Amino acid sequence: MFLPVSAQQVNLRRAKMILILFFLVLLYCSTQTSGVSIQIHPNNTNVILTELNKTVSLTCESDGVAEGDNTLVWLRNNAKINLKEENKKGRSTVCITPVKEDNGATFSCYLHSNDSVKASVTLNVTYHPQLSGSENVTFEIDETLVLQCDMRANPLLLSMSWTLNGTTVDLMAGGLSVTNDGVTSVLRASKVVRKLHEGTYECTATSPVYNSSSKVFNVIVTEKTLKFPLMPLIAGVVVVFVTTLLAVVSRWKKIIKCCK
Repeated sequence: MFLPVSAQQVNLRRAKMILILFFLVLLYCSTQTSGVSIQIHPNNTNVILTELNKTVSLTCESDGVAEGDNTLVWLRNNAKINLKEENKKGRSTVCITPVKEDNGATFSCYLHSNDSVKASVTLNVTYHPQLSGSENVTFEIDETLVLQCDMRANPLLLSMSWTLNGTTVDLMAGGLSVTNDGVTSVLRASKVVRKLHEGTYECTATSPVYNSSSKVFNVIVTEKTLKFPLMPLIAGVVVVFVTTLLAVVSRWKKIIKCCK
């Protein structure tokens, strides 16, 4: 048995359906007009793995934005990037070349008309420690020996080793010590002895990504030189001169009488 449906109920149902459709359309439009996306070259991820001095290209596109409202803005670590006018509308490209001090830098893109939705990527720049070449270093007997090697790298170094004349440095026999703070590796001896410390030193860094790199120090030990205390001597001469001058001035009358 069916109950009769009144015209008023039919109209009410139609109104509800129209209202639901209206909200669905609004929801669809809002998701289409507020989105931006970043395309990364050569790879496509939120974290870009690259190397020092390479080139990275970032392209940002506005998704379904009406003409005139699609101006794009780029940020590097919250600092705005200056763009040409023709590189702002709808599609915008930023080229980082060469990659230098960009490790950990975050690049973000958003619509000028709606900054609540952003697309972001972060750079992970790998590099090896700056170790190469050789250096001649001269120390005097009993002087403090200090040799330093840069160990800054990404990823972090697995190890940093020191050799003397091709053999691993004997810390105990040579009275040497090695300290590493993640930035610099330092080889130190409190007092230089020629037979223990003269020779060719080499620091070698081992990286999980790059080949080993090293730097050579040719250490020459010389006899102690007599350090002439110039400043104390000058000070002493000044004191003697001033004292003599004051003595002469205080006895000037007596000196004049003696001379007559």
